[in-house]
Order: sequence, then structure tokens, then C-alpha cells
Amino acid sequence: MIFFEPHKRDKTLFPWDPFKAMIAPRPVGWISTRSKAGLVNLAPYSFFNAFSGAPPLVGFCSEGEKDSKVFAQDSGEFVWNMATWDLREKMNMTSAPLARGDSEFEHAGLETAPCVLVGAPRVAASPCALECRVTQIVKLTDMDGNVTDRNLVLGQVIGLHVDERYLKDGMIDIVAMKPIARCGYQDYTAIDRVFPIRRPEGAGNSTGGG
Repeated sequence: MIFFEPHKRDKTLFPWDPFKAMIAPRPVGWISTRSKAGLVNLAPYSFFNAFSGAPPLVGFCSEGEKDSKVFAQDSGEFVWNMATWDLREKMNMTSAPLARGDSEFEHAGLETAPCVLVGAPRVAASPCALECRVTQIVKLTDMDGNVTDRNLVLGQVIGLHVDERYLKDGMIDIVAMKPIARCGYQDYTAIDRVFPIRRPEGAGNSTGGG
């Protein structure tokens, strides 16, 4: 077993930082936003996840003043769109460093669809989307209290969109949706199978319901 401190890694053994490869797979934070001035942005984020079920909270971390963070802060809203195997190339295209105001939707050839409770559009082809209101923007610090340029944008889910074609016995058929997830380096993975594990008695609902 190899041990090393992050800033002292042996680059002959690890030429690329293995941290992100260990924390994998990670859901893709495919975030759409719209500024108060009407500018629209769509971008994938490697650091994204759900943090609470009640209230339902999700968040993405922006390195610096990226458009997604700036527009979410400006409008107080954002949308998460599920990135899937079928949408993988278009998702990747939305990571291009376009000028502020240029549409990633147009650049990637993606159709927009309106949301119900927020102003930002969603990806029409995505089988799931979450409409969110910003609850906090946390400026991340290191263990010494030094402020970084990383901003954790947290939002409460106020609306859900689900393509009814992927409902099976009252549950989402996640295998049929084929969501993709971020791994390390340039790698992704796709969900193509699942397996059940029953929780111990008293540990909560095995279906994750509520």
C-alpha cells in the first residue's frame, strides 16, 4: 500500500493526480442557468452531488467566477440536467470555453425546454431535470483557513422533471436512462446495471423512499 501526502506525490509513479480517480464515479453536474439580463449558460461540473433529502439539496462547485456560479448567484436559480450515454458528446461540447453570452445550447446543437418555477431553460433531451433555488454559496477554505477560489453553490430542489417513458412500477428505470458519471483523468462511466442490497433492519427504507 502506497501512502503519500497530496502535495508530495511521486510524479514518477503518479504523473497525474489520482485524487479524482479515487472519488469515483461522480454524478455529472450539467448545470443550466440564466442571468437577470437573460444570458443563458450550460456547463458540466465534475464536483456535483445531492446533500440532503429533506429538504432536497444539491450542489456544484465552481473553480473561480465561472458563468454558472455567476448566473446562479445573480438570478438565485439553477437547473440540473441528467447527462446520459446518448448525450455524452453534446455534454462534452458544453464544456468549451465560449465567451460569456454565447450559447452552449446552440454550440452543442441542444434544444432548450422551459422550466416551470425558474427562469433558466433545461435540456429538452435529458430524461430528468431538477429546478433549484440557491440556498447558499460557500467560499471554500483550506484547513488553515485560507480562502480558495472554489465556490460551492447549493440549491433546494423545487421542481422535478421526469420523462414518463422511464417509469417502471412507480420507480425510475435508471438503467434505461443510462446516466454517465465522471471518473478520473479523461474517463467517464455509464450505468448499465444495478444490484440491490437490503439494509439491516431499522436502518431505513430499502428503496430510499420517503
